[in-house]
Amino acid sequence: MAVMSQGLHLSQRMSLSQVLAPQLQQSLALLQAPTLELKALVEQELQQNPILEEVPAAEVEQSERTKNDGNSDSESYAADLAEPPADVKFDPATEKPSSAPVDDFQAEFEKLVQFDQEWKDHFAQTNLPVHQSQETEERRQFMFDSLVAGTSLQESLLEQMRFSDMTEEQKPIAEMIIGNIDDRGYLKATVDELAFSTNIAPEKIVDVLKIIQEFHPPGVATRDLQECLLLQLQRMGREKTLEYRIIRDFMDALFKRKLPEIARGLAMSVDQVQCALERIRNLEPHPGRDFSPNNERYISPEVFVQKVGDDYLVTTNNEQIPHLRISNTYKDLMTQAGSSAEVREYIRDKIRAGKFLIKSLQQRQQTILNIGNEIVKRQREFMEKGVAFLRPMTMVQVAEVVGVHETTVSRAVSNKYIETPQGIFELKYFFTSGIQTDSGSGVSNTSVKDMVGDMFKGENANKPLSDQEIVKMLKEKGIVIARRTVAKYRAELNILPSNLRKVY
Repeated sequence: MAVMSQGLHLSQRMSLSQVLAPQLQQSLALLQAPTLELKALVEQELQQNPILEEVPAAEVEQSERTKNDGNSDSESYAADLAEPPADVKFDPATEKPSSAPVDDFQAEFEKLVQFDQEWKDHFAQTNLPVHQSQETEERRQFMFDSLVAGTSLQESLLEQMRFSDMTEEQKPIAEMIIGNIDDRGYLKATVDELAFSTNIAPEKIVDVLKIIQEFHPPGVATRDLQECLLLQLQRMGREKTLEYRIIRDFMDALFKRKLPEIARGLAMSVDQVQCALERIRNLEPHPGRDFSPNNERYISPEVFVQKVGDDYLVTTNNEQIPHLRISNTYKDLMTQAGSSAEVREYIRDKIRAGKFLIKSLQQRQQTILNIGNEIVKRQREFMEKGVAFLRPMTMVQVAEVVGVHETTVSRAVSNKYIETPQGIFELKYFFTSGIQTDSGSGVSNTSVKDMVGDMFKGENANKPLSDQEIVKMLKEKGIVIARRTVAKYRAELNILPSNLRKVY
């Protein structure tokens, strides 16, 4: 019988892996961050990098007034951002006398002065040509796809699990349950399904599930709306209230708004049931809503569109973004012969990091501006006449014109807003597929859904429109869609079916 030896062993192996450099991670984070979050990121960098300083407001205004006097070198800027500058190398024939610093910072200092001049024009309306190979495009897409989002509902639940009183045996079960909770906060699988797929006793799964249902937010890890609402009421100690009885015993009637039926079943008046219904509306049907990546509490438009004469002027929101520059104190320190090698290297690294941050901010603003210009160009009728004239448009179409990958467009418009003559909209609002009309032109799905909503609003309450009638009305306008598509739009507009909308 062979005996296997136990012990510690050393082994070597080679593998290839793709890792995002910290500077590229920073650049991607700046691109995706909305204005308010971007401001916080920049202010954090100001605290960490002593080389950077914020330009006073008076100097910013002066720079804006004179920014058209010169043009920045776009190609040099794009190349610098793609590849941070390497150490400066000097020709021996042009080296300074021996009294100068060993690394001869004079050439780098001159480059820094030139860079500051470019920074004064950092919001100039310039186009950045992009010429990239297939390999570069694949690398870019990998980097965008690797950008990590904020804390998710699952991450929050796992953190609460680690601080709970669960046993070591229960924690793997909890991780399995949390992995089956969707972004709304609901458990997508039944206990029997989880038990069958894991060979874990259903009783053990139920015990752990009850613990998770005590986590924040209230109502999480429930299996349907009824259980979610009842659990929230239980957490508030309202098990003996009228609303608890309505949800527990008359959920179907509540969904169909059959208030007289509920009142008869509870021996209550319709007014009492109506008051209980108002309290039910204060409950949260989607416990995971607060963890949604699109849950924006405060918004600040990134792009502004103003009509000037017969044309539209597109500008970006530059006022809320701190204007940065390299501190003169450290520029002077670079040229001093008495500085040690460690000090010079530290300054060199911090200056490079600062330059990369400034250029990343430049490119972020320019990319968003270019996308905004293309949106306005393609959606001119919308800017003039409103939602009904929104045209189909895809991110691929915009990316081709702007000269970036479609994933760049996706990241650049994420959680960002545009202020137009028609109101404030999310930038993603303008990217919709289209429906072909009888005339051969395309109309946006959003425009069609808006038409459907207007049709339902104008209906006779005593004889509500059916989905098929909406189909016929749209066909008269030259728009041909299926009844199930109308039903889908109606559901997205939170409009009940016709048999539940009828007023008797």
